[in-house]
Amino acid sequence: MAGTKWVARHFPFHIGRSASADLCSEEAGVWDQHLELALDSENGFVLTAQPHAIAAINGQPFQQAVLRNGDCIEIGALKIRFWLDETRQSSLRLREWLTWAALVVITAGQLALIYRMIR
Repeated sequence: MAGTKWVARHFPFHIGRSASADLCSEEAGVWDQHLELALDSENGFVLTAQPHAIAAINGQPFQQAVLRNGDCIEIGALKIRFWLDETRQSSLRLREWLTWAALVVITAGQLALIYRMIR
């Protein structure tokens, strides 16, 4: 399942071995209802492990934690990377073209000034 992307479309979002979990995994060490991802209006995305369940974020064990973009969630043999959305870069062609045009105009203006001073 490496490289598989999951989108949480509703909250709370459950991760575990159970067929009723939103993200179901048969990896070793994953419990039936291992984690719950909730959306909190004040804190953002809050991840809660079930009592006595072993889980870690970026290698640090937790019972409840606020997720940040890029965090690595580890439960048993399963590793999940938390992303808010894929990064998209907008085209910078127009901006680059305008920058080069401005440099040409400035250079031409400086050359015109130098020519007038020599004359």
